[in-house]
Amino acid sequence: MHKLNPSKIAVDFWNKLDAKQYRQVGRKIISLLINPHPNDSELISGNPGFFRADCGEYRIIYEIEADCLNLIMIGKRNDDEVYEQFKRKVN
Repeated sequence: MHKLNPSKIAVDFWNKLDAKQYRQVGRKIISLLINPHPNDSELISGNPGFFRADCGEYRIIYEIEADCLNLIMIGKRNDDEVYEQFKRKVN
């Protein structure tokens, strides 16, 4: 199992979710710690090493380094803002 290293942005977004979505996202993050490359994860184009996984109406962006899962951010699936924030953070 990998260690979780969440960013402040991801933690802040996650903490603002209501209880049902909070648990849903939490279960997905735990499953990513066990298997960081499930069938529903994809590489983010133009950013090698970064992956995205869907969880209900949310998207989780992360990377794997050795035995650590770096949780970069969480955002709405149908909102391109999560990718714009990601690009600003990475660049």
